[in-house]
Amino acid sequence: MSVKQDLLEILCCPVTKARLQVLNSEIQAKLNKKIQKGLVKNVGGKIVEELLEEALITLDAKTIYRVTSDIPNMIPSEGISIDDEDLILKP
Repeated sequence: MSVKQDLLEILCCPVTKARLQVLNSEIQAKLNKKIQKGLVKNVGGKIVEELLEEALITLDAKTIYRVTSDIPNMIPSEGISIDDEDLILKP
C-alpha cells in the first residue's frame, strides 16, 4: 500500500464524506480490464483511459478514486462510480 495509513485515516469521499479504503487487487484487475475495453466512465462522463496503478474505494463501495505516485486524486468528477451496470465488480 502506497497511501500512508495516517493519510488514509483522514481522507474521505469529497462528495459523500464516506471513509475510504485501499481497493483490493482483484477488483482493481477487473476494473482495469474494463478500462482497457473502454467501458469505464468517470463521474464527469469521460471515458477512463489510464489503467489504475492503485486506488481507494469508499467503504460503501460506490466510488473509486485513483492514486498516482502515492497521491490520491480526490477530484469528484474524476472519481469512478461503480453504480453503473457495466461496472459490476462481483465475480
